[in-house]
Amino acid sequence: MLLFLFFIGLFLFDRFFDLYNESLKKINVGANSSIGEVAKYTPVIKKELEKVDLEEYTVTVAALMMQESKGKGGDPMQASESLGLAPNTIQDPQKSIQQGVKYFQQVMSYGEKMQVDFPTVIQSYNMGIGYIDYVAKNGKKHSEELAKKFSKIQVDKNPQTYNCGGNKNNFRYPYCYGDFTYSTKVAKHMETISVNNPANLIDEPTKISF
Repeated sequence: MLLFLFFIGLFLFDRFFDLYNESLKKINVGANSSIGEVAKYTPVIKKELEKVDLEEYTVTVAALMMQESKGKGGDPMQASESLGLAPNTIQDPQKSIQQGVKYFQQVMSYGEKMQVDFPTVIQSYNMGIGYIDYVAKNGKKHSEELAKKFSKIQVDKNPQTYNCGGNKNNFRYPYCYGDFTYSTKVAKHMETISVNNPANLIDEPTKISF
């Protein structure tokens, strides 16, 4: 009888361990294994988004981080420039996330005001709020062609700065202001990320349509 109970207990423990690992896998692993670096910040991302009633965008902001830094460095949201500072001036991941969420809220709010589509909002995280104004005047829907045109306008204003480091083989050249494929890349990251609560083993990923 004791041996039987021992094997039952062992089976239940193994099943719990499998479920726990499966749940962790959904938050930590997507198509790209480096999502694990981003996953450790998702609780902070969610907490900061909750402060501004945007917690449903946890996956979106995690995908932004994935594209910006893969969760590495002191400024994983690459938010320094949104403060008018040099890249990587912020060296505290929590402050980076706080500023990243603040800037995301700004582009979301302005995008809604200007009635542009969601990919435009995402692209503006990379290209700045001015991109929203540009799209609003040109059909209100993002496209890589519009992003290229906007990039070229900025390049022409400051060709010495936005020259892809002088590398004409860079895929962005001559559209060296921002990344005209940014919104598309973030959308792909969003397809691979789900956010769960492993402590409660809840299998209900938080996702939003792109």
